[in-house]
Amino acid sequence: MGDGLPRKPSAAPYSQPSSATATRTTTTTMTPAPRTPAWLPTPLERVALAVFPLILVFGTVFSVLSPETRAAAYDPVAQAHAQDPGAAPSYFARKSNIFNVVFVKRGWGWTTFAFVFFLLTHPSGGPTALELTVRRLRAGVRWALVTGWWFLVTQWCFGAPLIDRGFRWTGGQCELVEREVEAGTARAGEVITAVACKSAGGRWHGGHDISGHVFLLVLGTVFLMQEVGWAALRWSGRAREERCVVMRDGALKSAGVEAEEAPGKGEGSMQLGAGGKTAAAVAGLNLWMLLMTAIYFHTWFEKLTGLVTALIGAYAVYYVPRFVPAVRSIVGMPGI
Repeated sequence: MGDGLPRKPSAAPYSQPSSATATRTTTTTMTPAPRTPAWLPTPLERVALAVFPLILVFGTVFSVLSPETRAAAYDPVAQAHAQDPGAAPSYFARKSNIFNVVFVKRGWGWTTFAFVFFLLTHPSGGPTALELTVRRLRAGVRWALVTGWWFLVTQWCFGAPLIDRGFRWTGGQCELVEREVEAGTARAGEVITAVACKSAGGRWHGGHDISGHVFLLVLGTVFLMQEVGWAALRWSGRAREERCVVMRDGALKSAGVEAEEAPGKGEGSMQLGAGGKTAAAVAGLNLWMLLMTAIYFHTWFEKLTGLVTALIGAYAVYYVPRFVPAVRSIVGMPGI
């Protein structure tokens, strides 16, 4: 018999979700993190590459705010402040400073020495003689490509180097100081390189002069970061700690995949060895001299074009192989 009172519908009994439902729920909630496209730097590389523009911006701002630098006369033709020891705003503002003469002027030689020393002494070369030989040959090919870019930009490019060609294309010419140069009906700036102009007693004047110092220092540092950094990270097993790492096939995968497919061979600590420490010292001095260049030499646009020119060469050698298998089969990738 009913009691005349409304009744609530009884709640459905609790039941454990089926395994299919649980699997579907887990699959829905655990979405894999998006991977970095192969044509972009990894997160670690982005941090490293950001150091260069930050140094250039800091140096430019410092040169504007520093009373000593602002008070020193700046020669736009020489792209430098007064070189007299008593008038120069700093020892590093003088082109004759020991670091510029001994290190920067021979910068690619120091970079090459550090690279070869690391290549011949670090155990990341390979467990077998064949693998060691292949890795060294491919590393040599990458060095030759980067060196070729440095040579074309600063030394010779079927005549004048790209820096001198760019200067002339933007209206620059050789301004004679001590004696005339016979150039027929053409302007001296159309037939004389920077070296020949200085040898003839002249100075570059009027065009856009890409900062050769910035180009050299950035290119050398990126080269060592790629060749030494990736090899040391992979050997020590710390490549797996990065959110995205470069695999053997050029793909950029997550840390979990790297840990499963390519476990490190070291003990988990960054193992640089004598060669790696030498490369780190050269890279550190590169960065210091890049800062000095940013403060005391060239305009901001000349420094920017030097940076961009260096990164173009580095991108072609170290990033294009990641998404072009035909190139990767020839030049390989650092540490692989």
